[in-house]
Amino acid sequence: MRRRDPLGTHNERVKLRAGFLNALAIGFLGFAFLRPLIEGTLSLNLVTVAFLLTALALHGVAHHILRYLEKED
Repeated sequence: MRRRDPLGTHNERVKLRAGFLNALAIGFLGFAFLRPLIEGTLSLNLVTVAFLLTALALHGVAHHILRYLEKED
């Protein structure tokens, strides 16, 4: 019977959470810049700034989550 590696499982879950938040950040960044750029209506308004700040915040949280990766002793 194989047993799970608790440390490996923990680290993979941490990486999955960080990756998910990073993917959300890319989505917000795309919505803030790429969509208006393609439509030809790129202007710096409150909505664009809000999406940009949200993307940066999510990316920062993803970096923070990666600090919870653990090593074997």
